[in-house]
Amino acid sequence: MIPQRVSLITIGAFDLPALRSFYQKLGWEETSISSDNYAVFKTAGVLLSLFPIAELAKDANIEITHSTQSFRGVTFAINVDEPGQVDSVTKEIRKAGGKIVREPSDAFWGGRTAYFADPENNLWEVAWNPTSVFDERGAMISF
Repeated sequence: MIPQRVSLITIGAFDLPALRSFYQKLGWEETSISSDNYAVFKTAGVLLSLFPIAELAKDANIEITHSTQSFRGVTFAINVDEPGQVDSVTKEIRKAGGKIVREPSDAFWGGRTAYFADPENNLWEVAWNPTSVFDERGAMISF
């Protein structure tokens, strides 16, 4: 049986130092396994890693077919506890250099949401969902 879990998400970085700096400016803490060539950040649920995209493609035995300007078809999410946090978190992301692609607004499904892109256009949602449930570490266990 395949375990039903996501343990680690790796973003292929075109410019690792710049991308690492952005996540550091968000105030995110790196783990002790980070190195000059690889960054790993703690989150409430999974670990988020940054790895040079050429090395990641080589490891996966694939070719790189897009650039930092294209939408990669994947979004990440930071879910918060209260609707007002969408606005305050978005403000902090803007100060750290994130590009806000959708300003905070009420969502048709009853929550509040905003979107931002990191320096390499990886797309993130900041969302409050009134039905989300978090565990003691802050990991979302249902929504």
